[in-house]
Amino acid sequence: MIAPVTEPLDGIAGADAILGRTFPLPQAPLPLVRWVDVAPVGEGAEVVWSLDDSRAGSPGRLALYAGRAPAPHRDGLAGASERGVKVGELPGRLREHPLSEAQPSLRPVRELSWERDGLALRITAQGPWAIDDLLALAASVPE
Repeated sequence: MIAPVTEPLDGIAGADAILGRTFPLPQAPLPLVRWVDVAPVGEGAEVVWSLDDSRAGSPGRLALYAGRAPAPHRDGLAGASERGVKVGELPGRLREHPLSEAQPSLRPVRELSWERDGLALRITAQGPWAIDDLLALAASVPE
């Protein structure tokens, strides 16, 4: 079965419309961004930042999902390790997978999921992100 093609949204306003409120963008600074995509995902939307990974050791991608229900499970992460973490004062789950087949700027992959203000949130970070940096980034997502 072929998966349906998802049409991108018309910018962040499209994500706002899906949520019926302002999409909660992180307030912490991000690495240099090459381009941004916004798309509907499950019962929410996802903003994907493709980062400038031209320098060795730079991460390649960051995605933030926000929706009324948890984000759909990602395929290809079978065998990922999982543990509980704190996003500020909130409980969260961190999944990690080495993605050994991906290019260096996209491995490993880390998924950080938590809930705040009635929204299910998930950050997916690909590349050499420090976990403390991801937790700080997630904590900077406003209510």
